[in-house]
Amino acid sequence: MTTRRDLLTQAAGLGALAAAGAARAAPTAFSDASFHGAIVIDGMGSIDDPDGAEDTTVLTPRGVAALRQSGLTAVSLTVNVVGNQPDVWEKTIANIAQVDQLAADNPDILVKAQTSGDVRRAKREGKIALLCNVQDTSLVGADLNRLTLLKGLGVRIVQLTYNLRNLSGDGSLEPANAGLSKLGRATIARIEKERMLVDFSHGGQRTIAEGLAATTRPPIISHTGCRSLHDNPRNVWDAEMKLCADKGGVVGIYWMPFLVPNSKPTSADLIRHMQHVFNLCGEDHVSIGTDGVVNKTVLDDKARAAQKTFYNDRAAQGIAAPGEGPEIFNIVADWDDNLRFRHLADGLSKAGWTTGQIEKALGGNLMRVYAETFG
Repeated sequence: MTTRRDLLTQAAGLGALAAAGAARAAPTAFSDASFHGAIVIDGMGSIDDPDGAEDTTVLTPRGVAALRQSGLTAVSLTVNVVGNQPDVWEKTIANIAQVDQLAADNPDILVKAQTSGDVRRAKREGKIALLCNVQDTSLVGADLNRLTLLKGLGVRIVQLTYNLRNLSGDGSLEPANAGLSKLGRATIARIEKERMLVDFSHGGQRTIAEGLAATTRPPIISHTGCRSLHDNPRNVWDAEMKLCADKGGVVGIYWMPFLVPNSKPTSADLIRHMQHVFNLCGEDHVSIGTDGVVNKTVLDDKARAAQKTFYNDRAAQGIAAPGEGPEIFNIVADWDDNLRFRHLADGLSKAGWTTGQIEKALGGNLMRVYAETFG
């Protein structure tokens, strides 16, 4: 006969089993094997060296080691200057040459990529692929043949506007929100004809909506935040994010001040924005575009002076967005080191994302779009 003590013992045993099961099911860090096997793409970022001089393209041994440790597979580098500046075409050509030299001077760690296959090859060889983008079409204007020239020089991603109005449409800081121009529609068509990837970051709400509607291949919004979580003009509303996903595209979340009202986002804020895109658009349409560097930002007097100069210059041009400032750094402070992508993978895992979902966000989703657009 089963006694009360037997029932209590059985209950205790079942409780222990349940607790053990819960412990096994609890979110854990992303596995080393999964991280080392993943393709990790910063959809908008840069390459830096903690010991490197600003006037050389040669990386130092410590800089190379930090890049290898980061787990980064590819990064999209901006090669133009922004803000409707004069001589922008000539400056862009010079910057492309500098990227070429950077890859040539560091062949053991860097390679310039023009296809998704080049990115996969870089992964196999333990290198980092450099993809070139332009963050504005002011350097193109009405001369759409310049897009062909940019493609020939290795540019694969073209952002339509940068905060201000250009001949293609209104940027995110234009109060008129006038949308896409006729030339803008022709520019998108030519970008797609050249099998380049169109990016709608920094666009005004109507420019993004009308531009997305005009696309025939998957587009991206490479680096933004969710405007429904924080109403900042550099962030994008849900409707446009969903339209980007419906077109087969990808929305990348940046590591920027615009994620939160106080301009000092934490890792929890970053995860919150990524989770929102995941919930809204699905696991196949979320990515990362830090708009930053790989290594830790050293907050010393030199860095503070440089940030003040950087902000004052942007403010003078009228391209500084709300949330920027002379003492505001473009970082997520608690993940600000060269292991930032590993931190992100662990953070997403602890938030309940599966290994497959994390691998898509780290780079798999961008790889799909790259393959479908520029091959």
